[in-house]
Amino acid sequence: MNRIVVIGAGGYSGAELVELLVGHPSAKVVGLFASAKREADRAAPATYAKVFGRFRGVMDVPLRATSIDAVREVAPDAVFLATPHEASMELAGPLLDAGMVVLDLSAAFRFRDPSIYPAFYGGPHTHAALLDRAVYGLPEIHREAIRRADLIGVPGCYPTSAILALRPLVRAGALVPGVRVIVDSASGVSGAGRGAVQKSLFCEVSFQPYGVFTHRHRPEIEAYAGVEAVFTPHLGCWDRGIVSTIHAELAPGWDEVRVRATLGAAYADEPFVRLCDAGEWPSVLDVARTNFCDIGLAADARGHLILVSAIDNLVKGAAGQAVQCMNVRLGCDERAGLLGPGAIGVTSKGAGE
Repeated sequence: MNRIVVIGAGGYSGAELVELLVGHPSAKVVGLFASAKREADRAAPATYAKVFGRFRGVMDVPLRATSIDAVREVAPDAVFLATPHEASMELAGPLLDAGMVVLDLSAAFRFRDPSIYPAFYGGPHTHAALLDRAVYGLPEIHREAIRRADLIGVPGCYPTSAILALRPLVRAGALVPGVRVIVDSASGVSGAGRGAVQKSLFCEVSFQPYGVFTHRHRPEIEAYAGVEAVFTPHLGCWDRGIVSTIHAELAPGWDEVRVRATLGAAYADEPFVRLCDAGEWPSVLDVARTNFCDIGLAADARGHLILVSAIDNLVKGAAGQAVQCMNVRLGCDERAGLLGPGAIGVTSKGAGE
């Protein structure tokens, strides 16, 4: 049984991690830690169920203030960091030094190039020497490297939806070289996090674009899809799930049939990527609370390709992908904890104790 710690367990992605781990056949949650002072002050003496009522009678581990010494005391095999990138930068090194596998859900270890951080993340990387040790945690493209990695940078939600649709086609030469693809994505409001922000309030949330030409996920899409992109994210009036609509121009000799065959071959053996039949399109409903990425496509006679992908931003876009990486790294069935009914409600009382 693998001993697991979640730091940042008081946020949406952290709670999603805990829920998946509760139902995991090879994982035992031995420590839950808060990433923010207000969470630690509020929840340190309380069980996790006092923060998220759905864990009542299921997860009785207390939510504690984060310290490296406290994490060491519970001797985990792997630690998930569901923390802001600034916190992940500071925490990763000491955890690695203590011999733990670190799976970071922030952007702190997604890039090898440290110059991206001041340009898109508000300041320099404070521990850039660790970047060369990190592996980008998208199992569909880096599975073998993940098996050997002790520091895994779990991808962003928007990039996951775009990279999985685009990368096989870029590598096959399906797209006109030098032409930017258009990625228009819409995410449920949980993507904005659990903090009290006015535009995320129930009476304020609306469907609207944000981060036009400036969103920090653009360089991640470009780095791992292998193509320049114009990326426009939108805030959606729903709780969870992303739909990305991608426009590209096909290279000579390519058509819808060939594109479909290429994607079908690329993902034939992938457990969490599903290609929709012709005339069918992905939807938020079909991927909600799953680790699947659904991809649909169509191309016209003039060579314009439309790809549509859908994921749950909290699962395949965050916690589920992190658990998938953990499964690969620790030698578990890659699907463990990620298929079937939700973990809560099918697990005995006191799981994780």
